[in-house]
Amino acid sequence: MTEPQGVQAFHQGELDGGRFLVQRCGDCSRHVYYPRQSCPHCGSTALEWKAPSGLGTVHAVTTVRRKPADGGDLNVSLVDLDEGVRLMSRVDNLAPELVRIGQRVKARVQVKDGRGLVLFDAIEGATA
Repeated sequence: MTEPQGVQAFHQGELDGGRFLVQRCGDCSRHVYYPRQSCPHCGSTALEWKAPSGLGTVHAVTTVRRKPADGGDLNVSLVDLDEGVRLMSRVDNLAPELVRIGQRVKARVQVKDGRGLVLFDAIEGATA
């Protein structure tokens, strides 16, 4: 079996190593996320990998209700990074009902069983 290749495989490999990267277009200077072969803003293929600040703002949030035996409730949040890209994740250091639109958060990579995942922690109001 061959190893996965391409931008998405590279991105996941970086996450698996604990590193969160986004792409930045060398032509129009805009950031791109989720990884792509070409810039969705200008069509350029001059994309470079950059470590974002990780700071962002919760754009939208919902609570997914689950039985306690299944891990309990969790939030699913859309977060706008300060670099101008939006991603779906969760705010991990607050109870789901305490996550609010407009809340400032910071990204981190959690590696579990060898797989990296971007999670966020609230900067203020945390109740870890």
